[in-house]
Amino acid sequence: MVQDLTEGKSRKVLLRFTLPLFISVIFQQFYNIADSLIAGRFAGEDALAAIGASYPVTNVFYAVAFGCNIGCSVVISQFFGAKNYNKVKTAVFTSLISGGVLSGFLTLVGILFTPALMKIINTPQNIFENAVAYMAIYIGGFVFLFIYNIANGIFTSLGDSKTPLYFLIFSSVFNVALDYIAVVYLDMGVTGVAWATFIAQGTAGVLSVLTLLKRIKALKTESRPQLFSFEIFKKICSISIPSICQQSFVSVGNVFIQRLINSYGSSVIAGFSAAMKLNTFTINALYTFGNGVSSFTAQNVGAAKFNRIKEGMKYGSLMAIVTGCVFAVVYFGFSKELLSLFMEGEKSTGAIKSGTEFLKVVSLFYCFIGIKLVGDGILRGMGRMNLFMVATFTDLILRVILSYILSPFVGYVGIWVSWPIGWTVATVLSVVFYLYIMKKAVISKN
Repeated sequence: MVQDLTEGKSRKVLLRFTLPLFISVIFQQFYNIADSLIAGRFAGEDALAAIGASYPVTNVFYAVAFGCNIGCSVVISQFFGAKNYNKVKTAVFTSLISGGVLSGFLTLVGILFTPALMKIINTPQNIFENAVAYMAIYIGGFVFLFIYNIANGIFTSLGDSKTPLYFLIFSSVFNVALDYIAVVYLDMGVTGVAWATFIAQGTAGVLSVLTLLKRIKALKTESRPQLFSFEIFKKICSISIPSICQQSFVSVGNVFIQRLINSYGSSVIAGFSAAMKLNTFTINALYTFGNGVSSFTAQNVGAAKFNRIKEGMKYGSLMAIVTGCVFAVVYFGFSKELLSLFMEGEKSTGAIKSGTEFLKVVSLFYCFIGIKLVGDGILRGMGRMNLFMVATFTDLILRVILSYILSPFVGYVGIWVSWPIGWTVATVLSVVFYLYIMKKAVISKN
């Protein structure tokens, strides 16, 4: 359903618009947490560590899929808005074909170089075999993840935000059920978790494409559309490539941090992996406010309603701060109990200790990162991608550099401390950039 974000009370409009995004994140993170929880509780601490060690590498592959999602979504939405259904169909076919070829190539490269990648990030020997097995199966199903993301991007570009949510709910619940069966009843360990993801993503990917093709077929066109257009392909690439570069840069930075964490052994890896699942849950929840404000800003820029953009910053930040405070209270007060859900307390005291320290350090700064993400949303909505990337890269670069500087003196806690420092500096930058572009916007209007 398409929503006009330029009318009505800003607070109510933003809340109504971001709520579906928030629900999507809840289900997506529910699956991510359940994945690790089942592995840690029923397959052991080393299984949890093996999945956690491979996460930064698999995230690079996901960055490519997400970047392509953005590219095809923007291009198709432009054609759909112009009611050029012939080009809509051609763009859909071009996206699916090029996505299939690219994902097939990346799958082959990933499988061939999986052992080398795990050695590069310094994976401990006691979890190396499991980490490689998990990675190989995960990457083997990358083509399904890829087409699933592209299909969801196309649904959104056609003004349909409900179908992606339905597929996400189905995929998440199905994946968790398969995880439990594979690990608890079939005793497949890490490979069971990987195959569960493979099957769930594969099923969701195939069903989403079949549903998409049925929807596209219903669009009436005067002539038969092309199956592939190099002109449209170039247009998609012009948007996808910068998005992929930005996402990949972040993922590669996380690989360097993971490499450092891996040097402290499987207990610290397991603790960080479990804590990172909870942290990612919070960050993605806060992202929904940034994404909501981004769309809110873009529409109001077009309508030249700059006062509403200020209201977007105000109410978006307020929602992010309240949400961040709730997570901070829960994580700071109950971090040990939450982490104990992922592993057996008596056997994993070291892992729980390191994970608890991470959560207690970063949770105090969730309000800061929440404000940054809302500010970033406004920068994106106003088309200032250069400033958005400066704020994002500053955060990441600081975290990587400080992790390597501080850890020799205070151990892995130095890595944990680098997070809030990077967040705080990036938040200041994002707010300064917001004030700067708003001042310029008001001056240019007058």
